[in-house]
Amino acid sequence: VRLAHQGTDIGALPLSALVPAKTSEVEKPKTKMIITSRRDYPLTKSFPYSLEHLQASYCKLARIDTRVLCLKKLRKLDLSHNHIKQLPATIGDLICLQELNLHNNHLESFSVALCNSTLQKSLQFLDLSQNKIKALPIQFCQLRELVNLKLDDNELIRLPFKMGQLGHLRFLSAARNKLPFLPSDFRKLSLENLDLFGNPFEPSNPLVPSIQLKIPLTLLECAARATVNYRIPYGCHLLPSHLCEDLQVAKTCQCGSACLSSFIQITMTMNLHHVAHTVVLVDNMGGTEAPIICYFCSLDCYSQFLDRYLQSNG
Repeated sequence: VRLAHQGTDIGALPLSALVPAKTSEVEKPKTKMIITSRRDYPLTKSFPYSLEHLQASYCKLARIDTRVLCLKKLRKLDLSHNHIKQLPATIGDLICLQELNLHNNHLESFSVALCNSTLQKSLQFLDLSQNKIKALPIQFCQLRELVNLKLDDNELIRLPFKMGQLGHLRFLSAARNKLPFLPSDFRKLSLENLDLFGNPFEPSNPLVPSIQLKIPLTLLECAARATVNYRIPYGCHLLPSHLCEDLQVAKTCQCGSACLSSFIQITMTMNLHHVAHTVVLVDNMGGTEAPIICYFCSLDCYSQFLDRYLQSNG
C-alpha cells in the first residue's frame, strides 16, 4: 500500500501469498512443567501463565516463589523435597488449586489464613507428610473438599478438633506422629483407607474420668450451651472474639448436647473399622483399635454411660 501511494508499479512486484499456519505449526499453551533439580529451576524468566501442573522438587527452595503465586490456572502444585519453612497466605489466591504436595519440607505450621481462603472450595489433595508440624489449627477442618490428606512423619500431638467436618475425606494417613488419642469428632468420619501406625496411643480407661464439672453451671456456660444447642447465630460483631473461639470448639456430649468448660472427659477404645473400610495396623501387634476422647455434659449422662458400659463388660 505504501509503495502504491508512492507511485511504484506494484504489478511488477513479487507478492507472497499469505497462507494460514497449520495447526501443527502453532505452539500450544504450555500446561505442565516438571523441574527436579536446582540447576533446571528458572531464575530469570517467568513461568508460563497457562500452567495447570507445576512440579518443582529437589530445588532447595527455602520459600515459595512469588512467580508461582501468579499462576491462576494451577490445579496441581508439587513443591515436595525442598526446604520451605512457611506458607504464604497468597497460596489461597490460587482459585483452581486442587492438589498441593509439600512432602518433605521444613514446615512447622499450616496457617489459619489458608484455611479461610478459597482453598475451602477447591483443595482435594494435601500432602504435608515429613515436616515438623506439631498441631493444625481449628479452622483446618474448613477445607471441606479434602478427599486425601497425608500427615505422616510429623510431630503432631493432636488431630484437628472438628475432624468430623471433613465429610468428603476418604484417605487419611497420620502414621509416625505423637498422637496419644483421637478427637471425639473422629467417629464421624467415613474413610476408605486409614493409616495411624506408629503413634504412642495411651491406654484407655472409661472408669477413670477427668471431671471438670462446675456445679451449679455458671451463667456463661448456660448461655454458651444454649447458643450452640439452639443454633443461635453469633459472630465477632455480637460477642468478644474469645467467646466466639470458645463456641467454635464446643464439645459434644454423648446425649448430643454441647458443653464448653464444664464437662466430664474419658477415653474409650474404638475399633478403627467403624470409620474406615481398610485400616493399616496401628502397631506391630496387629491392633486396629485406638483411644478416642468422649465428653459428658453432666453427671447424669456419665452415670447412664457407666451403667451401659459395666453391663456390656460385666
